[in-house]
Amino acid sequence: MRYRYATEADAPALARLFAANHHDALTEEQRSAQGFVQGTFDAATLRDMAAAGELLVADDGQGRIAGLLALSVAADMTDPPAAVTGLLRAQTGLAWHGRPLGEVPWLLYGPVVVDAAFRGHGVARGLFAMAVEASAGRAEALVAFIEAGNAPSWRVHVDAFGMTPLGDYTVAGRTYHAVATPAGDGPGGS
Repeated sequence: MRYRYATEADAPALARLFAANHHDALTEEQRSAQGFVQGTFDAATLRDMAAAGELLVADDGQGRIAGLLALSVAADMTDPPAAVTGLLRAQTGLAWHGRPLGEVPWLLYGPVVVDAAFRGHGVARGLFAMAVEASAGRAEALVAFIEAGNAPSWRVHVDAFGMTPLGDYTVAGRTYHAVATPAGDGPGGS
């Protein structure tokens, strides 16, 4: 597996992967078993994110995208999704290593999605490791949000990768768990 920054040419494949794993494209049983992503990430959005260096990808070395992970500065988003806006508003009530999250330089980790054919082969772990490494010198923490009903994402990010729960926040009646991990040069980072 090859881990790299996405290119603009990757955008159509990334959009297909994102759409296939979107909350609204999956049944309740599929969401419960494999997790889901949310938000609006079409090819144009993903192309812009790739051009800005905000997308990490795993590819199988033969041109097939196995997974993607966004790594961005939430405060710099021009039109953040509601869950990101909620996270930004909740910063004062969330703490990272004893400090309010709003006082800590952090990067937004996610969304992350792995193609069904590549699940269980370490792709998410490889993307996570690349994100931690890529954050060195840019932030103290990588912060993600997990919707309360997304148990598979919790199992991967908190149980398997050791991300630290920071607290919960609610947006439009939906509850999200904020979780974080040290950046590449932070305590516990690479």
